[in-house]
Amino acid sequence: MIRPRDDVALMEGYHSPQLEVSVRLNTNESPEPPPAEWVGELARAVEAVDWHRYPDRAATRLRAAIGALHGVGPEQVFVANGSNEVLQTVLLTYGGPGRTAAVWEPTYALHGHIARLTGTALAEGERAADFSVDLDEVRRVVGDARPSVAFLCSPNNPTGMVDDEATVRATLALVEGVDGLLVVDEAYGQFAPWSALGLVADGVPLVVSRTFSKTWSMAAARLGYLVGPVEVVDELEKVVLPYHLDALKQLAGCLALGHVAEMDARVARLVEERGRLVARLSELPVEVWPSGANFVLFRPATVDGADVWQRLVDRSVLVRNCSSWPRLEGCLRVTIGTPAEDDTFLDALEEILT
Repeated sequence: MIRPRDDVALMEGYHSPQLEVSVRLNTNESPEPPPAEWVGELARAVEAVDWHRYPDRAATRLRAAIGALHGVGPEQVFVANGSNEVLQTVLLTYGGPGRTAAVWEPTYALHGHIARLTGTALAEGERAADFSVDLDEVRRVVGDARPSVAFLCSPNNPTGMVDDEATVRATLALVEGVDGLLVVDEAYGQFAPWSALGLVADGVPLVVSRTFSKTWSMAAARLGYLVGPVEVVDELEKVVLPYHLDALKQLAGCLALGHVAEMDARVARLVEERGRLVARLSELPVEVWPSGANFVLFRPATVDGADVWQRLVDRSVLVRNCSSWPRLEGCLRVTIGTPAEDDTFLDALEEILT
């Protein structure tokens, strides 16, 4: 039997446990469905799809609609099957054998995982003690590794911390100095107080990736995109497989962009609920990190985190066990759910810890 590449054989896949529980707060999905009007619009639009024809290879309408949302032209937008395919295409285009990607841990595990899958070497630095970006460490890693691609995740997954504009600008200058590309992963960007989208411009080696999975309540659709310089988008289009974005997905994205007000209201509700959840957590014996996302990282102080995770599962509540991630021993991450879901989680946690 043929064997996979030696490096693939040694890899562990990216996994998030899916268990049958009453309250699922482990994958940062929206707790609310998309608007019923959108569902109806999509159902009606499907009737007009020419299923015997390939979809629009360039996803022209969808790219134009996303561009209009962000004040850029469609030529600055790249769309794909979830933001993970966006990241994969970036690394297939600008990474690969003989090139290096840089990350600063703890951060989104798929940045490093996709780098390895594409044969890109990985340079790993560390964040500061409070999990903020340490610019001295950025300077060291960029200077030593001279990465072709560098990743910032803001808000950072799994810590929830937001990189301020000065930090992103300083990192961009360092990466640009070694002829690299800076990727700012804003999968949770709508929950944060600012966005790096305003820094994107032709000639600037910066791209920002986003997803419809979180704030648009469309995790099932697997739709993501990138906003970047025209010259970068042009190169990505050379690499991605032809007709990779199906007609249904393009329709779903276009129609969702007609419901911006509903999305904004949903985000506002989740931000308010995040504040309530953090306030309750602060009354319990846990360490809590500030979050600009739709999740919160915390570490129980009196009971081992893995034990807390299992005891929550025993109470039919599922959160993410982050204990195996770099520097996150004993840490758990909880997605912001509905008030009822969050109360169930908080009551169960209080029972376990007190």
